Amino acid sequence: MRTFRIPLLVVAVTVFALTACSGQTKTDLDPGNAAKRLDAAAEVLAQAERLDFSLTVDGSLPKGVDGLESATGFGNRTPAFDGEVKIANGSSSLSADVISVDGQVWAKLGFSPSYFTIDPGEYGAPDPAALIGKPGEGVAALLSRIEVGEVTEERDGKDVLTTITGTVAGTLIAELIPSADADADYDVTVRLTEDDEVHDVTLTGSFYPGQDDVTYIVTVLASSESATITAP
Repeated sequence: MRTFRIPLLVVAVTVFALTACSGQTKTDLDPGNAAKRLDAAAEVLAQAERLDFSLTVDGSLPKGVDGLESATGFGNRTPAFDGEVKIANGSSSLSADVISVDGQVWAKLGFSPSYFTIDPGEYGAPDPAALIGKPGEGVAALLSRIEVGEVTEERDGKDVLTTITGTVAGTLIAELIPSADADADYDVTVRLTEDDEVHDVTLTGSFYPGQDDVTYIVTVLASSESATITAP
């Protein structure tokens, strides 16, 4: 029987080529390094004057639940928010233009000519400005408090993303969405770009008492532009 020996140099070159193509290294996919990258991403968001923000339920809320379906807009770190919010209310959905400043929330429905004050808690929804938060608060603050589990790499079109999965304490989630179970842990998936910018965040868990788990998908983008938001 003839034995074929593959030169060591050929093996080394092949391994190097495969590694270069995938972009992965052991360091890149190490949970400890991933935690540092999350901290870096959180710091960028904390220093931003403006955050462009969206939060959307993946699929739909459980039947009969009053709660937040989506919030899309921009905010500053006072905190304040200006955008559109959609909530589930009974068997229907309501969309409204929303402004939140200094802990006060105003809404303007499509048929309404002007804004009026509301208590979002009455609709099972949070104050959208709380999702933005002051520096060190809001959704961005969750990044540095994730208990990192698995780290992988994937391609999304032309982008190479690092996918970091783990858990985050319910006490932190309940600060953002008050109906969330503060005693539960929530599954979280963060996808980072090669520049450690947040591509998206996925949160799954018990957001509404006595209901099935709900998944929210969050995007948040830092901007150096000013964002002046005033009461209507």
